[in-house]
Amino acid sequence: MKVQAIKTTLRKIRAFRSLFLQESNFQFVYNKCHAYGWADTYLFMLDGTAVGYGAVWGQNNRSDRDAIFEFYVVKPYRKFAGECFLKLWEASGAVCVECQSNDVLLTAMLYQYSKNINAENLLFDDHFQTQIILPGISFHQQEAKENDRRDEFKYYLKQEDEDEEEEVVVATGGLMLNYNEPFADLYMEVKDGFRKQGLGSFMIQELKKACYLMGRVPGARCNIDNAASKATLLKAGMKVCGYILTGKL
Repeated sequence: MKVQAIKTTLRKIRAFRSLFLQESNFQFVYNKCHAYGWADTYLFMLDGTAVGYGAVWGQNNRSDRDAIFEFYVVKPYRKFAGECFLKLWEASGAVCVECQSNDVLLTAMLYQYSKNINAENLLFDDHFQTQIILPGISFHQQEAKENDRRDEFKYYLKQEDEDEEEEVVVATGGLMLNYNEPFADLYMEVKDGFRKQGLGSFMIQELKKACYLMGRVPGARCNIDNAASKATLLKAGMKVCGYILTGKL
């Protein structure tokens, strides 16, 4: 049996990527690496038959190609996944693996072949709809500017100021659409002086609604040590669905 990992183009592994994303059915946070040209791809050949693919990118520097972040072998040949991974490691010269724990196949390779494994970020998906009401707080979409990204929608919260008879922007947030469809990535920030008032969770709640109305499914992530962001997302009806894991080969 001859196993090869041959450097190739995104076009030649597109069908396998479709299978990978369909089988995974989660927000794949590395999806934009391909669209932005940050990744090299490799085709797995088993005795002359294409059976899957792998991809590498730069873990800390986008111009590098030192981290395996995507790995897929079609089910009829999945028993050869270990051999394919070793060939990808050899051909790419990667020194580490970076993956989502809900990506079961690559996570298995991570634990089998790497060491010094760490969890760096929490991944969230939607769990339930909340009914948070904050009197005097309103949710608005920011008007797009000419130089704004086309794959990002920005929003803000305004608070009525009874003393000044005006409105103050107290939080900002948005949706990033540069992920695999139908998923979108939610983010938010509450301004200094307005924190610990439930504004962050209210923002996420309203972003979730906006996300669904544009035909997308909300997802989010935060640093594993960011207790405040984690609490905010959980209060807004999100749940932890995985972790970003890294390991040295």
